[in-house]
Amino acid sequence: MEGLPNRPLAGQVALITGASQGIGAAVARCFAQAGARLVLNARNEQRLATVAADIAGAGGEVRTLAADIAAADSAPALAALAEQAFGGLQILVHNAGIFPYQPLAEMAFADWQRVLDVNLNSAFRLLSACLPLLRRNPASRVIFVSSVQGNRVAVPGCAHYAASKAGLNGLMRAAALELAADGITVNCVEPGLVRTPGVEDALSARRRAAMAAEVPLGRWAEADEVAQAVLYLASPQAGYVTGHSLVIDGGALLPLGGVTSS
Repeated sequence: MEGLPNRPLAGQVALITGASQGIGAAVARCFAQAGARLVLNARNEQRLATVAADIAGAGGEVRTLAADIAAADSAPALAALAEQAFGGLQILVHNAGIFPYQPLAEMAFADWQRVLDVNLNSAFRLLSACLPLLRRNPASRVIFVSSVQGNRVAVPGCAHYAASKAGLNGLMRAAALELAADGITVNCVEPGLVRTPGVEDALSARRRAAMAAEVPLGRWAEADEVAQAVLYLASPQAGYVTGHSLVIDGGALLPLGGVTSS
């Protein structure tokens, strides 16, 4: 049985949001190694430029647009960049997201709206803007980076985040059904605990260790491990996978009640 070829995305153009660090940067580097040409987006221009320079230095083809993905004009601008720079788009990875901790009693509607704008509404805008390009290719891929908090785990202080990821999962399923006739597959990955710069800034080493102890595999995932799952869903080998949420949690949901992360 053959595994993934060395460059399974050769000749493909991929747009990746939230690509300046963490999972998004790992996906960008992974896709570049797999042969894809990249359009990368993030808010932080300096970090985005660093990721792009690393990829270009290794021989990859990459273009960037530093912009807030929640802004109404960002999605059309990214689709236009893919068309202008590379002549089209075959893979869309929406990874951008924010994860503020706010108990309901302290959450203003503006806080709620901001999380949904970044995590969910931007996914709809991006898919809408990119759909004409994706439809040109009979085997295009759409992958949303969701979370186990979308439908499986509840964590206090994260109502807006959980709602946004549940909505993202619903959008994925509906889009998978509607776009199947075009040959476009639409899937999610649902990471559990993933070691990223943001997590390390927000949680003490002691707290991270305590949370890892609740995972059957005994550790946090690395961003590269999530990127490999995204690569599979983007590859030709996943051509019959659509409407699926791939959980990447080290077995955390296997015990009765799952992980308690409060």
